[in-house]
Amino acid sequence: MIELENIAYNYGGGELLSEISLKLAPGSFHFLTGPSGSGKTTFLKLCYGALIPTAGSVQLFGQDVRQMDRDGHALARRRIGVVHQDCQFLDHLPVADNVALPLTVSGRDSLEQVSNLKELLNWVGLGHRASALPPELSGGERQRAALARAVIMSPEVVLADEPTGNVDWEMSQRLLQLLVELNRMGKTILIATHDLNLIRTAKHHVQARVLRISNRKLQLAGADL
Repeated sequence: MIELENIAYNYGGGELLSEISLKLAPGSFHFLTGPSGSGKTTFLKLCYGALIPTAGSVQLFGQDVRQMDRDGHALARRRIGVVHQDCQFLDHLPVADNVALPLTVSGRDSLEQVSNLKELLNWVGLGHRASALPPELSGGERQRAALARAVIMSPEVVLADEPTGNVDWEMSQRLLQLLVELNRMGKTILIATHDLNLIRTAKHHVQARVLRISNRKLQLAGADL
């Protein structure tokens, strides 16, 4: 699905990531940890083709990102849902319209998809907030709306960048449960987080592999987590 082979990435004249290889298999669940500034967000951007590695190769669904044209990138991105650390919404549009934006942009906003949208909003617990505007949402509601938007196109892979960074522990567990449910549906999940308690909790519910970025390299975290 997503394969990184011996990649490196230089940023601002210095090397941020080096000699990193990883295969995200279908249905797998990964956590990505590491200190602030270690390159977790950059790593995720490399995983969905927003950045091109300085060295090495990234393959998305069997295609090298360097050889993809614009249409190829767009098709690959539809198969990858991304929950950004700072979820941006159009404040003048209600939650339902914000979540449905990927459908609208891709021309897939049919009646069937609108019905799926209602189910999705109910699944993340926002059915009653469908007409609310983004500024009216709490932090936890914004994160759940961001997750709904990321999966509205039924992607095969979900990448989440610190999805619980700005919410309390109860909401963190709720968001984690939604991601675990997606994994049980067969989705591949990769979560970048600094919250080790979240990882420990997840291990009771899902078989997760924990990766750590340290000294520009990607390592398999030990059992001390």
